[in-house]
Order: sequence, then structure tokens, then C-alpha cells
Amino acid sequence: MKKKAATKKAKTLAKEKADKLAPLMAEVRDLISSARRSASSVVNTLQVMTNFEIGRSIVEHEQQGDARAEYGKEVLKELSTRLCKEFGKGFSPVNLSYMKRFYLLWRDRVTIFQTASEKLNSPRNHQTLSLKLEASKIPQSLTGEFKTPFTLSWSHYVLLITIKDPDERSFYEIESKESDWDVRELKRQKASALYERLALSRDKKGLRQLATEGQIVTRPEDLLKEPYILEFLGLEERASYSESDLEQSIIDRLEHFLLELGKGFLFEARQRRFTFDEDHYFVDLVFYNRLLRCYVIIDLKLDKLSHQDLGQMQMYVNYFDREVKLPEENPTIGLLLCKSKKQTIVELTLPADANIHAREYQLYLPSKELLKQKLQEWSAEQESTA
Repeated sequence: MKKKAATKKAKTLAKEKADKLAPLMAEVRDLISSARRSASSVVNTLQVMTNFEIGRSIVEHEQQGDARAEYGKEVLKELSTRLCKEFGKGFSPVNLSYMKRFYLLWRDRVTIFQTASEKLNSPRNHQTLSLKLEASKIPQSLTGEFKTPFTLSWSHYVLLITIKDPDERSFYEIESKESDWDVRELKRQKASALYERLALSRDKKGLRQLATEGQIVTRPEDLLKEPYILEFLGLEERASYSESDLEQSIIDRLEHFLLELGKGFLFEARQRRFTFDEDHYFVDLVFYNRLLRCYVIIDLKLDKLSHQDLGQMQMYVNYFDREVKLPEENPTIGLLLCKSKKQTIVELTLPADANIHAREYQLYLPSKELLKQKLQEWSAEQESTA
């Protein structure tokens, strides 16, 4: 008995000792985690800034030499050979051309770093760019937020360089940062023509806002796209599938669907049932948007949208507004995703102020050329009515 009591006492003391160390352990854990995140960010920032400076050096060298395009190609080829020999792979002519284009496209934004570079060449300053960046980037928990003109990885910028339209390029850069897209997600959003799809749902002012601020959600219309792209579901366009198949595929790939829906969405339920007059009704998908502070209910339609579908959605929205939402929450948004629609039917069926929207979906990536053409036609119409 005495032995058991001694063992129990020893365990109790050990537990008390561990509990006393818990606050210290939590503090040290936060410091280590912060330092590791900062170290990773330093490496990323250093790589991007170094490539920017390499691009600057190449441009300035070419400006002092022969103006012919052939001369520039020869410079990149010879420089690549020497750099690869001394520093290893990573400095191919293609990569050097990316660095050059990176500098040309982003140089107006980094005048502060241009000034720093001029100081760097001063005899009074013997620090290297690498040391300057490493010294300036220390854990945020210790020094506060570090500001840099480049917030993405080099792989992100290589992809952004391929976008010719400066407004579109700016939009994807902002969204990559704000939505924390990795390179794979950025590729998917670019391939799905997110910029064009959002632009077609906005007025001229909203289009400018996309380029300068990204997607800002302050009203229901800010969430909408045309069309929605569901290629990640893996359903073939010509295959026979039902609305339940479509719904199940969305649930199975809910994370991807939330990304396609946009900012602020939280999933609540599928096949949400409500009953009145002894009849049961089911809403396919129920979401909540924390930015707009309202429910967003979605019905899926395989065929052409009908006025009966719109009337049914109006009933669903009325029910949520009267029975589900809280007084301090905003009106419910109804979204009908369908294979095809006729805008005339939508306009004639719904009141002008109805909080219901019909949008088409596709099971394959859209043609960017077709969407760009539509955007150009839309811009021309905006100009003619201005």
C-alpha cells in the first residue's frame, strides 16, 4: 500500500511540475514556430528580391550595349553558361528572361528598393543585399509586421509574368495573397478565367476595383460569377448523371467547391428539409457567408432553367428569411446553378429587387478567348452607354 501511495504521489508531483511548465512551453513553442515561419519567409523574400535585382542588372547592361534583340539573346545565353558553371542549375536562359521580365513589369512598384540599391553601391555601405534582407526580416512576434513589395513566391511570379493584361495580372496577384492561394490553386483559378467571369458580373467601377483591390465582397452581386466552373468534380459533360450525383460530387469535393464559390463561405447542410401544410421540401445545399452575414442557399438543375424553378427558389428564400435567419442577419441569397438559362425568363419571373440569382455552370474549363471576347463586347457597351 505504501509503495502504491508513493507512486501515486510521484505521479501527482510530476503532473503538477508539468502543469507549471505549460505556460513556458507554450511561449517557447510560439517563438520557435514564429522563427521557422519567418526563416521560410526570409528565404522566399530573398529569392524574389535577388531575382528582381538580377533582372535589373540585365536590363541596365543591355541598355548600355547593342540595341538589337539578337544582342540580348547572346547576353542571356553567355550569362547563363557562366552562372550555371559557378552556381549550378537555376540560371538557364529561360529563367534569366523571366527575371528580366519580372523587373520590367514590377519596377515601378519598388522605387524604395531602387533607392536602397543605390545606397548599396555607395562606398560607405559594405552590406550585401542578402545581409540587408536577412537583417530586416525577423520574427513578427518580436518586431512587428515586415513590409515588402513582394508577398508571393518566385513560382507565383513566374506564372503571373505570363499574363499580358496588367489589370488581370494585378487581380491574380492580389487574390493569391489575400486568399492564400498556392501555385497550384493560382494555376487553376487562372485556367478557369476567374477574372473574366467576375468581370462580366460587374459594372465599369467594379471592373476597376478588381484590378486595384481584388474581389471585395460587400453586396450579394459581388459573389457572383458567370459561369461557375466545376471541372474538379470529374463528371464528364456527355455522361449521364442525376442531380443527386452532381450534389454528391460537390460534397465529396467540398473544399474545391468552396474555393469556386469565393470568399467567406461556410458549409452548413445538404438536403435541408422544412415542412409546412404537411408537405416536405428540400434545399440542395445551404451555406453561410460570414462577410455578408447571410445564408446562401443553392439549388442544382441539370436542365434548362424554368419559371417553376425560380418560383420554388423564391419560396425557399422566403422561408429562410422568415423562419431561419436571425433579426440582425441580412436577407437570404438564393442561387440557382443550371446547365442553361434564358435571362428573359429570369427577369419576367422575379421581382426587380429579388435576392435570387441564376447562373450557369460548366463541367470543363472555359475558353479564355471566348470570355475575353465577351468582356471586350461588354466594355464596348459600357462605353457606348456612358
